[in-house]
Amino acid sequence: MELHHIEKIEELFEPFRQVLGNDFEACRNHSFRVFHFCVALCGTRQDSAQQQQKIVIASVFHDLGIWTAKSFDYLPHSVGLALEHLENIGRDEWKDEVERMIEEHHKLTPYRSNPEWLVEAFRRADLVDLSLGTIRFGITDIVIRTVRQAYPNAGFHRCLTKLALRRLVTHPFDPLPMLKW
Repeated sequence: MELHHIEKIEELFEPFRQVLGNDFEACRNHSFRVFHFCVALCGTRQDSAQQQQKIVIASVFHDLGIWTAKSFDYLPHSVGLALEHLENIGRDEWKDEVERMIEEHHKLTPYRSNPEWLVEAFRRADLVDLSLGTIRFGITDIVIRTVRQAYPNAGFHRCLTKLALRRLVTHPFDPLPMLKW
């Protein structure tokens, strides 16, 4: 499998380098992995250039609210960053879909409201990475291995575990506010 390094992901991450601090590489690499897994799940569609642009935007912004809002209750912040970006690039027509991609990426059940949108593929792609490839949704071993080698974990899961434990201590009755049914 040949991977394409997406410069737009690098470009969109750069302004967040300082706020991400030591987690920059881990967060950026997670976004690259989610992007590639989502593309693998989507296959080829006629609007693949626009599809990939939406996936890039959702991949970059979907978790950034953890750091920009300094909160594990971060989805509204991540959505806000993505919507601001879409407005800046004149893509208001993508707002509803990208918003759903971010809001529903930790949904525990399949997203069925608009099957033409990328929401379910994005949700699955994030879960493939979150599960370290143990949940695959049909993505082959070679794809998972190739993506993970190109974009190493760099402490992403360790960082999430640390943040989740900190949230558990401060909010024991709502430790994972981003999860949805």
